[in-house]
Amino acid sequence: MSVVVDRMAAGRVKALARAELTLFGRSKGMIVTAVFVPLVLPVSVRTVAEDMDLKGTGLDVGTVVLPGAIGFSLLFAVYSALVGVFVARREELVLKRLRTGELRDSEILAGTALPALTTGFVQSLVLVAACTALLDVPAPKAPHLAVLGLLLGLAVSALLAAVTAGFTRTVESAQVTALPLVLVAMVGSGITVPLELLPDRMASVCELLPLTPVITLIRGGWTGELSVYETIGPVLTALAWAAAGVFAVGRWFRWEPRR
Repeated sequence: MSVVVDRMAAGRVKALARAELTLFGRSKGMIVTAVFVPLVLPVSVRTVAEDMDLKGTGLDVGTVVLPGAIGFSLLFAVYSALVGVFVARREELVLKRLRTGELRDSEILAGTALPALTTGFVQSLVLVAACTALLDVPAPKAPHLAVLGLLLGLAVSALLAAVTAGFTRTVESAQVTALPLVLVAMVGSGITVPLELLPDRMASVCELLPLTPVITLIRGGWTGELSVYETIGPVLTALAWAAAGVFAVGRWFRWEPRR
């Protein structure tokens, strides 16, 4: 019986995701933000990385740029895009109407987020292939850490987007409310500047940011320099952010327009 229920739930989520994907393809602004921006920004990071003094850090240009590129994808293809999507569907009363049907709240959120999550996942694979070809990045020495980091990053980014949408009044203001996290993550999560190059105290604080454990795990997946003990901290931090995100969504996510 539970298997049948699970299949029905999966079918409802897929149907909603297909409808959301159609709307996604019709939005030129969304396509630019979610698809092209994350593919262009790593070029600037490469220029900056080539001027960094990476001696003694165990890093090179490739292991700086590649995790940063995936970080950009999480920030723009998933987080920023989903903030706008959640707010738009709420203001258009789509979420309110969906709740009157068979869909559960979790199914509505999952179906709405699925196209952006898929875009972020596929885009990350494309960026990995591009960095491997253009920057001579070798195969990851601990691929399980890279996969774990990416999956945690997708989950945390989607949850944070739902939380941010709860405090966003209009679609026009979505980019503004998403900007603080984007800027903080770009500067402090190791996306543009590795934590190894930051002062120790600043690096310790930055380790607690939402996307820092994600970038740490992905980078560690390629360098292979994270021990089991050093992996526990980032994993627990990411799981803590995910748990906090689930709580915050249940508490503050809004299903009806803000008036």
